[in-house]
Parts: sequence; structure tokens; C-alpha cells
Amino acid sequence: MLKKYDFDEIINRVGTNCDKWDNIELCSPDSIGMWIADMDFAVLDDAVQAMRSRLDHKVYGYTFRSRVWKSSIINWVSRRHGWDIEREWILFSPGVVPAIALAILSYTAEGDGILIQPPVYPPFSEIVINGSRKLVENPLKLVNGAFEMDYDDLEEKLSSENVKLALLCSPHNPSGRVWKRHELERFASLCHEKGVIIFSDDIHSDIVYSGNKYIPLSTINSDIANITLTAMSPSKTFNIAGLSNSEVIISNEELREKYAKTLNFMHIGGGTVFGAIASEAVYSNGEEWLDQLLNYLEGNIDFIDKFLTEEIPEIKLMRPEGTYVPLIDCRQLGLSLTALESLFKDKAKVILNAGHTFGKQSEGFMRMNIATPRSVLAEGLERIKKAIFHF
Repeated sequence: MLKKYDFDEIINRVGTNCDKWDNIELCSPDSIGMWIADMDFAVLDDAVQAMRSRLDHKVYGYTFRSRVWKSSIINWVSRRHGWDIEREWILFSPGVVPAIALAILSYTAEGDGILIQPPVYPPFSEIVINGSRKLVENPLKLVNGAFEMDYDDLEEKLSSENVKLALLCSPHNPSGRVWKRHELERFASLCHEKGVIIFSDDIHSDIVYSGNKYIPLSTINSDIANITLTAMSPSKTFNIAGLSNSEVIISNEELREKYAKTLNFMHIGGGTVFGAIASEAVYSNGEEWLDQLLNYLEGNIDFIDKFLTEEIPEIKLMRPEGTYVPLIDCRQLGLSLTALESLFKDKAKVILNAGHTFGKQSEGFMRMNIATPRSVLAEGLERIKKAIFHF
């Protein structure tokens, strides 16, 4: 009999140095944290037990990732996504954002253009600017309630802005889009034509909902695979972001050697004892847990959609195809950006991410983390309703 996992369990995270609930700049003691992209659900028992067993050894010296670590990744990617990868293609990074930094250092020089598609995860732009590279924006377009790529603008930017590296977010955060094959193919073909390397941030690749399918960019064709680095991680999928463990998959030997050289230069390739162990455990034993999680999250999406439609019609959920951090469209409230943030943070005491922090294309939106027990979600929505009614 399959185990039934309890995603309704309330786990008090306050006082655990948890960014989501303890960040003193954002969270008052009576706030509900529904912002940063981690989940409020218990980690898979297999991972807890594997780490506990290692903890009992009582010595935590320098470590390396075993063959089991790579095998678990190979098997997971094959089972879940139909992508057959080779052992030597897999390299390490302590996180996807550090992997972006490593790619920037490996393939670009100061002043080179790096392309992003806002509205997008804020570290994309921050890391480009902090690295003294030129930020080149290819904004997504909001069409009939969904964000789409602007290929005409993409081609123009790739041709005129000295772009050496393009950062793709797939599935896309915060729009919740799971890119279709034809979208990926057109994007990557233009990059290939212009000689631009692609870094594909696929950290949300396992969080995809019914009727949608995540497609690894490198499976489109061999030419695209040859210019692509794909970053994945169990951190979002299995709620182990604090263990600093991700993988970067690079089939092109020259690109792989350059990345590895930078990784070795930075001396950050060791990772942590518990990160590798937890990663192996969740990739080897977490499939049923994930399937039940996805079902629960879809229930949360339906719950939010129904509540907003019936109780707060001025706010609309941008129903996500993937990720658990969708946007809600608050533009009909007619509030300034400052007033909108204050409505949620100060009046409702529900902490969300302001849409404008991802780019001006999502001004008037808020990003909501729905990976929380439904009772917490219900309380947050009721607070928002009350705050709007009394605004």
C-alpha cells in the first residue's frame, strides 16, 4: 500500500532562522509568510532518515559526491522527463544562482551583454549588474492573461547588443508558464543563429500541472544541446533549499571544461555532507511524494481561484502551468505600488512578493507562494479579503 503523505500538517517554522517566517525586515510575529519560494511541508522521510544516519556518525569532514549522487540524477531525469544524460555531463553547484555566476565568469567578459526575459526572478538581473556585464532585457508580453515571448524583440536584441549569454527560466518564475516545444525551439534557434550560449534555469522543472509538460531545452535538437547549460536541483521540488545542492548538465565538452575550471578556481565544488545525501534520497525514493504534492498543490490552485472569483473578484489568479509561486493580478484595485504592498504587508499581515520586483511588466501584481497547508492558505485569503474590505 502506498503511503499517504500529510500536506495539511502545520509545522511551526518561527524561530528556526527561516527566511520565510523569521525575516525581521518583513515579518511581524503575527504575519503569514507566503513569499519566498520554499514550502511549509515536511521533507520526505527517506531524506530525513538518511541525514540522521549520517549525523549519528559524529564526524562531518570534507566530502565529495559519490557515483550514487550522479546515478540518482540520471535516473530521475530519465524517469520524470525522458531525457537521457551521461554521467560526465553532470557538474555541481551549491545553487542555481551560483551556477549562473559561474557561467557568467566562464563565458563572458566585463561589458558583454547578457539577456534576460523580465518579469523574472530578481537575481537574474542582479547578478548580471553586479558582475559588470550589460543587462539586456527581452521583456515578455502579456497576451490574453498569459505571458509570451517577444521573438521580434529577441532577434533584434541578440543582433545589436553584443549578447554572449542568454538566461532562460523554464518553467518560468513568476509567470508560471511551462514553455511549449515551439516556444523553446524558436528561442533557442535564434540564440544558436547568433552564437549565443543559453543558461537554462530549470529549478522548477518537477513542479508542472495537469495538461502541461516540461521539456528540457537540450532535447529539442543536437545544435541546441550544444549551446545549452541546464541547471536543476531537488531544492524546490523536495523543500531542501537550505542544503545547498544543485546540478548543472552540460553535454558540450568545451563548455563543460570551462565551467569546471571556474568551479575549481572558486573552490566551491565540495558541497555539504548532508546536501548530497538528501539529494540521493529524494531522487531515489521521492516519486510518490512528489505525485501527491502536485495533486495537493493543484487543489490549492483551485481553492485560490474559487475564493478570489467569489470573494475578491478585483483580484485574479494567473493560473500557473507550473511552479508554486504564481502571480495574482491586483491591478483592478487601482492602488499605487506602495499602497498595494502596504495592503498586504501592513493591513492583511500576509507577506507576498511585490510583482514590480520581477520587472515593470508585472507591476500591479503580487506573487503568492501556494506551497503551504490549505488551512494557512485559507487564513491568508480571509485576511486579504478583510483588508480590502476595510481599506
